[in-house]
Amino acid sequence: MKFSVLLAAIAVAFLSACASVQPDAPSGAAAYEVIPAPQEGALQAEYRIGPLDVLKITVFQEPDLSLEEVPVDASGNILYPLIGNVDAAGRTAAELAGAIADRLGARYLVNPQVSLIVKESSAQTVTVEGQVTKPGVFSIKGSTSLLQAMAFAEGPTRVAKLDEVIVFRRVAGETYAARFDLADIRANRAANPEIRGGDIVVVGNSKVKGALRDALQLAPALTATFVQLLLR
Repeated sequence: MKFSVLLAAIAVAFLSACASVQPDAPSGAAAYEVIPAPQEGALQAEYRIGPLDVLKITVFQEPDLSLEEVPVDASGNILYPLIGNVDAAGRTAAELAGAIADRLGARYLVNPQVSLIVKESSAQTVTVEGQVTKPGVFSIKGSTSLLQAMAFAEGPTRVAKLDEVIVFRRVAGETYAARFDLADIRANRAANPEIRGGDIVVVGNSKVKGALRDALQLAPALTATFVQLLLR
């Protein structure tokens, strides 16, 4: 292949990649409204209940509603007397206790006082996919951070699109997504968002770099300097 033809092919690949549609997930400040960072100064984000956890729920002066072991099912719900299914996964103990109190107070009790603790914490998982060295499902306890989740997967590949790291999260039966810039997070220009059990992290692919790599394999005579410039 002639050098001029190769450059033309590279240019076409570059323009095609630049014209690709970006994800609709919110980015920048809007992303942190969906997937927040831990509060400044907190040593660790408060634990979020996950599937297969076991809870202890106490209702003051209501022994029939005070249960020693309440399992969270695989879908993230608990079955509680009088009020039926309650969505538990993704909530803190205080949030879930408040939800139970609200539903009991709406029909059955006057100002119920509900307390809740996580009696047994099941190992939760985060899935990391896309352009990472070691995609997979990784066990976590409680919450972690986006950078830690990337470390589980041994970091992004050389063709990863660092400003296209999308986190998917299920909350109360709805799926939310937010897009982050990994380079900004690494450089402390953006906060390191909290990753919870059940989240899915997908690292996008730089089509420009991928196309250039394919083209360069056909042109071993190109200088190392030219290769480095193309792949920056």
